[in-house]
Amino acid sequence: MVKKVKAALIIIGDEILSGRTKDANLNHIALWLGRLGIILDEVRVIPDIGVRIIDTVNEVRRSFDYVFTTGGIGPTHDDITAENVAKAFGVPLLLNQEAKKLLEDNLGQGNLSKARLRMAMIPQGASLIKNPVSSAPGFMLGNVFVMAGIPIIMQSMLLDIEHRISGGSKIISKAVHVFEGESLFAEILSEVEDRFEHLSIGSYPFYKGGKYGASFVLRSPIEKDLDRALEDLKARIIERGSVFYDGEAL
Repeated sequence: MVKKVKAALIIIGDEILSGRTKDANLNHIALWLGRLGIILDEVRVIPDIGVRIIDTVNEVRRSFDYVFTTGGIGPTHDDITAENVAKAFGVPLLLNQEAKKLLEDNLGQGNLSKARLRMAMIPQGASLIKNPVSSAPGFMLGNVFVMAGIPIIMQSMLLDIEHRISGGSKIISKAVHVFEGESLFAEILSEVEDRFEHLSIGSYPFYKGGKYGASFVLRSPIEKDLDRALEDLKARIIERGSVFYDGEAL
C-alpha cells in the first residue's frame, strides 16, 4: 500500500522577494523530506506582512500533513513570523521561560537585551525546536514547524524535528537520457506514465557538448513498477530508432 505524506514550505522574507538574499533552504529541505518519505508538494515565498503570514499559514496547514516556515524569527522589528503564527492559531504570544533560559545560558543574563528577548517570545502551547548553533529556538505548533532563515541554523533545527514527523512511502527514481529534442518523445512518455498509477516521469532538456538532449526521470514508490516502466521506455525509444543512455546527463 502506498502511503503519501505531503508537506508545504513557506519562505518568509522581503529580502528573498527583492533578490537581495538568495534562498538556500529550499533544496536542502526538499532533499531532507524526500529521504523521510515526505513529498514537498508546494512552496510559497511571501513578504514580511502579518496578514499574509496569517492567511498563508492557515490555508496550508489545513491542506498538508506538515508545514515548514523559514525566516522572520530573529531579534529585529521586521521579524514578525512568531507573532503572526500565534494569531493564525488564535493563541497569545508569550515569553517562554525555557527559551529565555536557553538564551541566557548562551549569552549570559546581562547580555539578554530587549531585542534578544524577542527571540524568546513563543506562541502559547508550542514546543521548542532546538538550535545548537546560536541557542535561539524555533517552535512547533500543531503541524507547523517554524524555523530560522539562516541556512546553518535552519539545518541544525531539522535535527530536532526529524523524530517528530512520520514519513510515507519513499520515492525511488531512475533515469535515461537522449541526445534528441524532448518533443519527439512526448507521446511515448505520456503513454508509459499512464500505465502505472503511482509513476511520474519528468522530462528535463539540456545542452551538452554542443548537442541538445533531454533526461527522462522516472519516479515511483513501487520499485517493481519503476523497473517495468523503465524497461518499457527503453524499448519504446529503441523502436523509434533512437539511442538512450542510462542515468541523467551530468
